[in-house]
Amino acid sequence: MFEIKLYQPADAEVWNTFVEQSKNGTFLFDRRYMDYHADRFHDHSLLFYAGQRLLAILPAHIVGDTLCSHRGLTYGGLVMSKELTMVQTMNLFRELNDYLRTLGIRRVEYKCIPSIYHRLSAEEDLYAIFHECRARIVVRDYATNICMNAGLRWERVRRRGVTRAKNSGITIERSDDYRAFWQVLSDNLQQKYSVKPVHSLAEIELLHSRFPEQIVLYQAVKERQVVGGIVLYVTPQVVHAQYSSATPEGKKCGAIDLLYDQIIHHDYSHYPYFDFGRSTENPDGSGLNEQLVFQKEGFGGRAICYDTYQWEV
Repeated sequence: MFEIKLYQPADAEVWNTFVEQSKNGTFLFDRRYMDYHADRFHDHSLLFYAGQRLLAILPAHIVGDTLCSHRGLTYGGLVMSKELTMVQTMNLFRELNDYLRTLGIRRVEYKCIPSIYHRLSAEEDLYAIFHECRARIVVRDYATNICMNAGLRWERVRRRGVTRAKNSGITIERSDDYRAFWQVLSDNLQQKYSVKPVHSLAEIELLHSRFPEQIVLYQAVKERQVVGGIVLYVTPQVVHAQYSSATPEGKKCGAIDLLYDQIIHHDYSHYPYFDFGRSTENPDGSGLNEQLVFQKEGFGGRAICYDTYQWEV
């Protein structure tokens, strides 16, 4: 029997400590990250206690009559204690559904945490929502990741890009100054897709100040000008490329290839996985960007799916 508690700001320290000690949580679930855009969501995050023990938390918010794994996050789902058992997880979802019915919630939209982000195996939730909730996949998105110890060789076009960048005098540096790269990124997104970055410059600077070792900027510089950059989200298992962009000059000179060479082969080579992120253009995961996939596969990346499930309460 679980006590299901609605998250309150006073729970922030307990929540954040649990995320840090969980078997599948990352800093994206830390309230200092989640709450930077709290004004955009009707938060309804939950804590699950068995007696005095906190065994799981669920980052979530409500849209109409639907409880959603937080739409402001790349992935979501149940963040679990190492002590949470399979049987307890089955009971947890049964009791969650009972709780939601009392609130008039009719359905759940559930984004699971991809397995590469787990510090320990943590797919009890997937078994439970299938058999206890009769969940079905409603979104299957495609992303590309590298298993770092697999040693897949880079394609020739990517290796040539590294050589071309070095011969062009491009250097790679880690920086805390996001302004110049944000202009490169914004110009690129506006020109190609008529969109802005998910985070404004002020937001990414705020988040970097809160997580200086988890949110990291690498820049490619030529003649004192930023010609490319990559923003990394660093979690215990995975280094994720949150943003990647280059100027026309940077693209011509292979700046992105040299950036990834420094990150993957040198600075973060000891991490289990590198995640390039998604290469799709539509909310349901369709619209595969084949050119982007080709580039990522050229670095040795292969597929992983980001799934969203739904069930009726």
